[in-house]
Amino acid sequence: MKITEQIKQPIAHEMELFEKKFYEAMSSKVALLNRITFYIVKRKGKQMRPMFVFLTAKMISGGTINERSYRGASVIELIHTATLVHDDVVDDSNRRRGFFSLNALWKNKIAVLVGDFLLSKGLLLSIDYGDFDLLRIISVAVREMSEGELLQIEKARRLDITEDIYYEIIRQKTATLIAACCSLGAASVNPESEDVEKMRRFGELIGMAFQIKDDLFDYTEDSIGKPTGIDIKEQKMTLPLIYVLNNCTKQEKSWLINSVKNHNKDKKRVKEVIAFVKNKGGLTYAEQKMGEYREEALQILSTYPASEYKDALSLMVNYVIERKI
Repeated sequence: MKITEQIKQPIAHEMELFEKKFYEAMSSKVALLNRITFYIVKRKGKQMRPMFVFLTAKMISGGTINERSYRGASVIELIHTATLVHDDVVDDSNRRRGFFSLNALWKNKIAVLVGDFLLSKGLLLSIDYGDFDLLRIISVAVREMSEGELLQIEKARRLDITEDIYYEIIRQKTATLIAACCSLGAASVNPESEDVEKMRRFGELIGMAFQIKDDLFDYTEDSIGKPTGIDIKEQKMTLPLIYVLNNCTKQEKSWLINSVKNHNKDKKRVKEVIAFVKNKGGLTYAEQKMGEYREEALQILSTYPASEYKDALSLMVNYVIERKI
């Protein structure tokens, strides 16, 4: 059994029910909108976000969840989908997970409007049922994701990112959404308890490890045995590179910065950068940091009693670090 199937097993029933509820939450009187939302549902990914919501809720409640848990999962999925649709427009991207993006099929104007529609649907779903605590958690996440993206754009122009700024960017851009899922799960079954903050931190730690793992993919072999170097080509500052920039000679530093800024399309030069980062211990350092986040996340889990939901969350922590894609 694939590890993702194993993680999903204790909440298989909830995930099935969630899909129906999520599709209902997206419905509209406008035929064009329904056609587009049907397309969105059809191309769904691994659905990690609702999985986090349900596993956290069930671990904390001892196995029962309520309508608030389903609404929380639907709201986060609606709002997350809205941000993805808008991202594709911002990045002028034509594909997402092997499917055409909405803007590629229906043009930017429609894609932006669909994103707005999904966002308002998410907000209304919370307001209609008075789930203001859940709405606050999600709204903070959306604000932080936008700030993280803008902070990255601001810093990337100068390639002067310190390790602390890098952590702040990935905390906002990537970790804040997983943190919101886990705190949502806790808040849906045990509002205003210390579990809400504990699980927020747990999700944040997983998100940090997840992003560092993504950074490492740039330096590891792809399916045809070649390091990808995509981040270098896009001038993205990742942890292995930041570490090496801060731990090499002045001469090496200016060569690195010059390579990333001015020679990022030169395959031979990108290969040299990858080799240099590896030799200077950049990957080892990033792996060590990722391991620290994993340990702290597992430490939080260890404070909860044994259950299949806790086991699934432990699997999820390890999956994030050991995944191959």
